[in-house]
Amino acid sequence: MASRFSGALQLTNLDDFITPSQECIKPVEIKKSKNKPGTKIKIQDDGSYAEVLESGPINKLQKVEITLADCLACSGCITSAESVLVTQQSQEELLRVFKEKTDKQKVYLGEENVKFIVISLSVQPVLSLAERYNLTPEQTVLKLAGYFKSMGADMVLDMTIAEDFSLIESAKEFVERFKTAEEGSKNQLPMLASSCPGWVCYAEKTHGNFILPYISVTKSPQQIMGSLVKYHLANMKGISPEQVYHVTLMPCYDKKLEASREDFYNKLKETRDVDCVITAIELEQMLVHHEKSLHDIEDQEIEKPFQHQKKENDEVLLGHQGSGSGGYADFIFHYAAKTLFQETNVKLEFKNLRNPDFQEAVLEKDGKVLLRFAIANGFRNIQNLVQKLKRGKSPYHYVEVMACPTGCLNGGAQIRPQDGTQPRELALKLETEYYKLPKSNPEENQVVNDLYKSWLEGENSDKATSYLLTKYHEIEKMNAAISIKW
Repeated sequence: MASRFSGALQLTNLDDFITPSQECIKPVEIKKSKNKPGTKIKIQDDGSYAEVLESGPINKLQKVEITLADCLACSGCITSAESVLVTQQSQEELLRVFKEKTDKQKVYLGEENVKFIVISLSVQPVLSLAERYNLTPEQTVLKLAGYFKSMGADMVLDMTIAEDFSLIESAKEFVERFKTAEEGSKNQLPMLASSCPGWVCYAEKTHGNFILPYISVTKSPQQIMGSLVKYHLANMKGISPEQVYHVTLMPCYDKKLEASREDFYNKLKETRDVDCVITAIELEQMLVHHEKSLHDIEDQEIEKPFQHQKKENDEVLLGHQGSGSGGYADFIFHYAAKTLFQETNVKLEFKNLRNPDFQEAVLEKDGKVLLRFAIANGFRNIQNLVQKLKRGKSPYHYVEVMACPTGCLNGGAQIRPQDGTQPRELALKLETEYYKLPKSNPEENQVVNDLYKSWLEGENSDKATSYLLTKYHEIEKMNAAISIKW
């Protein structure tokens, strides 16, 4: 079975995530047995292993569990869904949390013992589910809200605010890099997008400290949403961050890796910014498990807790100008043209170069190139980009990098075509639907502007740095004598 992580990062066929290496470096504690020689290992009827002793008794052997945290600390491989036990990032775990909440409410325990469950919806899996169930994106959002609330969720939110925060911070970061690039700044150009965890994980483990100075330090929308929910919404509700169980609906399994990073774990509060990531495929499986279709679900509203008051004409689901991966290159290009060169009416046109997944746009004035941006989707294009950087021949100022071919709308956990069409064709169809969505303009989002002042205490405050920015780390190769053979 193919890996369910990034559909682009497998070296063998350029169509999947890098498979495990021959050695996993996680050390395993081997407990010495006091039993006499002569034991045998037997496979039980349920597939488990047991130690059969000569004296008669049978000891069931424990399975070795490799968690996401182990993989993130390991340089032996990137990861493969079939070789990693995702213990805290699964639909089974989410269903367990819902059941636990229902059971506690039935025995009338105090509210402090019951998790406050918040679901955040990303636009790409919503479009995937809309296509799967032949619904409009707006209908799909309302039915997803109804489904999660019927399961026990307290609030269902869209992620427009977090996406706007990520775009604004990325644009400000780019402008600062551009201004200081020739002063020997440690943050170099081109600036590479950081919202794709598959690409970031690959960069940390494969190219390390060479590539990290190029990668944007702005958090992805998922992790900014985590900060909003755990450290602002929780405060609004008068509860502590650890009482909130935050779930995101995402287009790829790599978002589970991102949510599991130690950088996004609060040791003091013992809580993660995002507790569980569910994907479009897993959501479909949950519906099948409950013998339901989205058509059967009663509509419920999406909450807007960060607005002072709800407007009658509020859109249920918003997109952004540019690519279906969030429009990073588009927004930053226009922001930089206006801020750096006072060009306010720029017509942006991305043109295909080697292939449809590598596109370029240029801003010229008086025959001089002011800005050169690119979009690089898929591992093949990522490799070419990295090689150009290593040779010092990259002409770009900014590159929107996504691990999956055609970007996030073709994420590894988007629902596959039902009619036999190719995934790329389906992704292009979803892209058409994405372009039809009403668009958010981050600079005109008054809610974001208000949150900068009220929640973050200013754009350059310590809170803004903590909640909107992050760091990346080289994962050094290890040669452990106790390496475990697969």
